Amino acid sequence: MRALGWIGIARLGLVQFAIGAVVMLASSLLNRLMVVEYALPAAVPAGLVAWHYAVQLSRPVWGHGSDRGHRRTPWIIGGMAMLGGGAMLAVAALPLLAQGGWLGFTIAILAFSIIGAGVGAAGTSLLALLATRVAPERRAAAAAITWIMMIVGIVITATVAGRLIDPFSPQRLAMVAGGVTGGAFLIALIGIVGVEGRTVAIAPLAPPAPAQRFGDALREMLQEPEARHFTGFVFLAMLAYSMQDLILEPFAGLVFGMTPGQSTQLSGTQHSGVLLGMILVGIGGSAFGGGTPQVLRRWIVGGCLGSALALAGLGMAARAGIGWPLVANIWLLGFANGVFAVAAIGAMMSLAGAAGPQREGMRMGVWGAAQAIAFGAGGLIGAVGVDVARALTGQTGEAFTLVFASEGALFLAAAWLAIGVGRSAIARNREAMA
Repeated sequence: MRALGWIGIARLGLVQFAIGAVVMLASSLLNRLMVVEYALPAAVPAGLVAWHYAVQLSRPVWGHGSDRGHRRTPWIIGGMAMLGGGAMLAVAALPLLAQGGWLGFTIAILAFSIIGAGVGAAGTSLLALLATRVAPERRAAAAAITWIMMIVGIVITATVAGRLIDPFSPQRLAMVAGGVTGGAFLIALIGIVGVEGRTVAIAPLAPPAPAQRFGDALREMLQEPEARHFTGFVFLAMLAYSMQDLILEPFAGLVFGMTPGQSTQLSGTQHSGVLLGMILVGIGGSAFGGGTPQVLRRWIVGGCLGSALALAGLGMAARAGIGWPLVANIWLLGFANGVFAVAAIGAMMSLAGAAGPQREGMRMGVWGAAQAIAFGAGGLIGAVGVDVARALTGQTGEAFTLVFASEGALFLAAAWLAIGVGRSAIARNREAMA
């Protein structure tokens, strides 16, 4: 049977590109506009972004729906429509938010609810489709391609929208947002239409799984020790991954005296490391049996340990101050993050079908929900942790050291959990070969 080829994988990467583009508009550009141009408290956009992550707890519902329908394409297209519509509704809510009153906040909450639901529906169904259509030896590369395409979508949209939005006006914002959301939807259509219909599952033909109610399917999954184990790993790893999001640039400014421009460049340095780590796993993993749980586990453990090592370096940097090779340290952190992230997505694809056909969406949904909770909580925990530690110790460097050490400890715990990832699958493969 024919699995999804490289062109098909790249086309699905376009869907991830489109998701990244609209999410950037909602979570980054609108964030800045609320605080600067509309003079709203920073807590407003932060709370809305956190709420959109909370809504993504619905990912198992979307995944289960695509399982029962036996097709992912309608869920992906519907999710992209919701995502774009939610983003445009959020743009419309900005003037009302600035005026105050309950109407603006109600519309904004509704908009970010739709955004979160759209990301959940499209993203979960896309990963489930990849899990069922990509051959094992290509899963590491497929994970790298889709994740890199998402980052590219964020970068390109941020660059283009940033140039077109000046000089700012509500009318210009509406035009730019309409162009971004409309263009993203068209790109997603180009990426997804016809791909699922032209390929077949790589697993042997089996009778369709009997339709299950959502609660029954969820209980069935959570009764599996391997699925629970991997859920815990995803949560810990992604919590550690996101904890530095809101504190790296303040760290560079407070401890190393960097200007806003210099600290912003550090973000570019970190992302260059992330991209190289992803490319390494995508190429190296696929060339050397990247689809097997055993090989992916090695990449995951290595990436988590490397991330912990880089965070230990940042903890020492907080004490050493100026003179520490901060740029190289940040790049190493990004590189290790990229290695473990792509390997973890590849492992998700390998383990998603472990319970048989028409179960991939539910599994991807549960793991996606764990990731969303971790992302939503990680940045907040990191930022609050620094504030609390500074208040208790009275020392800025000491506060950052404690937070970076805590983050590194989470990565070590995730590495320990990763050692057990895929052991049941490996045992089943050995029994089948015996």
